[in-house]
Parts: sequence; C-alpha cells; structure tokens
Amino acid sequence: MQSVTLLIDKRRELSTKYKKLLETGENKVLVSKNLISAMKIIQDTEPDLIIISDSIDNDLSDYCKKIRALTYNMRPIIIAISKSSEVDDRLKVLENGADDFISEPVNSEEFVMRIKAHLRREFECNLDTKKLLPNKNYSLRALKRIIKSDLPWAAMLVTIDNFNSYKETYTELASDKLIQTFCAIIQSILNKDDYFGTISDNDFLIITDMYKAEKAANFLTFAFESVSPKFYSNEDINRGYIILQGDEFAGRRSEFIHTTIGIATNEFNRYSNVTQLINTLVQIRDMARIPSRSNYLIERPKITAEGAVTEKIYNNKIKIIEPDEAMNTLLRTILELQGYEIIDNDENIPSVIILDAGDVENQEGLEICKELKQNSKYSSSKLIVTSIFHDKETVLNCGADLYLPKPYELTHLVKWLETFIKEFNQ
Repeated sequence: MQSVTLLIDKRRELSTKYKKLLETGENKVLVSKNLISAMKIIQDTEPDLIIISDSIDNDLSDYCKKIRALTYNMRPIIIAISKSSEVDDRLKVLENGADDFISEPVNSEEFVMRIKAHLRREFECNLDTKKLLPNKNYSLRALKRIIKSDLPWAAMLVTIDNFNSYKETYTELASDKLIQTFCAIIQSILNKDDYFGTISDNDFLIITDMYKAEKAANFLTFAFESVSPKFYSNEDINRGYIILQGDEFAGRRSEFIHTTIGIATNEFNRYSNVTQLINTLVQIRDMARIPSRSNYLIERPKITAEGAVTEKIYNNKIKIIEPDEAMNTLLRTILELQGYEIIDNDENIPSVIILDAGDVENQEGLEICKELKQNSKYSSSKLIVTSIFHDKETVLNCGADLYLPKPYELTHLVKWLETFIKEFNQ
C-alpha cells in the first residue's frame, strides 16, 4: 500500500520543494496550509507521517501537542521542521508530541532518508509478526483510503473456514505452515499496486483492481482446493472429515478447511465509512459459504422491492428424538427451563436435533441420522447423536455433527447446544 505523508506548511515554494523530494510511487504527499484543512485530510486518509513547519501561525510545540491529541487513536509519526536550531526549542517540540525535529535549511538527501526511515519503522510496527503482513489496523487504514478514491477498486475478504478446528487437531505449527503456503499463493498473483494484509488469524484483506478481482478469486479457490489435502493425514483423507476431541469420550465431526471469498467494489455502491464496507464484505462472504468446498461471491447490482428485506429471526428450536420416555421428558423439561423451544412437528426447521442412536443390536437411530442428513430441509441443522455403544467413528460416519456417549452430564449437553445454536444462526 502506498504510504501517505501530510505536509502542513504555509509557504508555497518550500512546500512544493518538499513535496517533490518526498513524493514517490511508494509515498503520496498531501499539503495543507492550516489546521482545519489538515484535520479533514487526517480524518479521510489517516496519514502515516505528518510534517509540521513553524511557518504556521501557532506556536510549533503547541501545534504538535494539538495534532498528537487529535490523532491519539491512529498514532501517526510527527516531524517538526523549524528555522530554529536552539536546543530548548527542540526539547520543547519533542516533549509535546513530535517524534523528530529537523532544522532548516535542510540537507535534501538527509531529509529524504530520515522520512524514509520513519515510514519504514511505521510499516514494520504494523506488521503481523507471524505472517509478516500488515496487521488489522493497517488494513482498516487501507480501506479508509480507498473509500475516498474515484478510481475503480475491489476489496476482497478472504477467509479460511474451519481453521480453528484444523489448528486444534493438527497443532499450531501445522496451521502456521498452512497459512504461510496460502499467503505465498496469494502474493504470487498480486502486483506492487495491490494491498495484502490481515484482519484476523484466518481472515485476509486484498485490495486490487476491480477488473482483476474475480479472476483472482477464481484462481485462489482452485489453488486452495488443490493444495489443502496435503495438510491432512491419509486417515482423515480416507474418512472424509476430521474428528475433534470434545473431551475424553465425546467427538465432534469437522469438515476440511476451505476458503470463502467475498468481494465488494465501488462500481455499484459508494461507501461512506469503513464499517459499512466491512459489513458488506462479511455479508457477501457469508452468502458465498458452502459447507465443504471453497467458493467466492462478488457484489452485483441490487434488485430491491418494498418489504423484500426481512430481519433474520434467531432460531433456538430443538427437536428431540429419544425413544426412552423418561429421558425424553427429562431433556424436554431441562431444555425448556433453559429457554429453548422444543418442537415436535416437521413444519419448523430446528437449529439442533438430539437423536438417540439406538441400542447395540438395533441401531435404527443411525439410519434416521443418515436420512436427516440427506434431507435438504435439515441440511443446515446441527445433529447431536447420543449413544450407549461407544463407537465414535461409526456415529460420525452417519453424518452426526457430535457424538455424545451415554451416560452424559446434562451441563455438557447444554454447553454443546449453545455452541451449535450460535453456529446455526451465524
């Protein structure tokens, strides 16, 4: 990403000279002649570095103090330029918030190298140490800058789904290697004008040309699907999923990792702030999600109608399939007291189904499990299968999201219900 330097200087000739010295393909220089216009630039672009000249009407040290107070949440580098070379003036300015003090007349070469050194330090301070990519704060700053641009751009939110499950099973070292491999794939398709940074452990931000974004997403989904199987054991590959260890006995089924990409552009919409753009990216990415493979979705023109958009209702409905009447009544009573809605009919879609697998000889519950998973109506419902026969893999192979051996603690079941209901409603 191109860094931004703000120069606050009333003098036309010297400000033009400094701008020519500092402006490069990697550094954009903006010039302001007063505090009011400077604050507008600061709010719009969050400059990496601010140079303040003593040509302004206010006292230089007081001006540095005001800028530092007004930019406390973004913490740019502040450099004061003054005709004074007095030690007391230097100390006063540095004490009031400046990071450096340069006396005029300046040596052009030293001036340029000082600014480059400060910008390099600013960039390095905003690196994610593990991925060696710009961190979340820097990524949000990059989004803020493109919002104000009239040039065509595309923002891509790239997520590795099921990443935490993979990390839990295969250790942090394996997950780091996975991330490094995917980052290398992404960087191979970007050029120097593109931006690539992190949002979280498994969320990345790419800012690129509008016309390049869809091709890039198509390649990344294909490349990730091709390389990801290499990060699994043969046993898991043959099984078709991984088993997460809930505790000593319980086991949870988890799909393999895949990538989901949401793309927003300024072709159809003008965004007023970063929050609006981030929310749009998250919504598009969530709509693109497919349970077991990589996919992407790009923002298209909206077709709207009055009343067409409705708020999603939070689903806490639970269906219990338990032949033991005493156990069925106990579960129903406990879960209703916890605030869950227990349903008996097939008209409503439950967020979670609790199903008994049957006894050792008659395992008809496993057949019901398979039928439920094949039924498109219940494809998004989470399925907890309880069992008196302790064969974790057999139960999970039938499509269960969680294997819970009997007898189990009701508090343990309630904990899993909370987890699955949150996942269902995401």
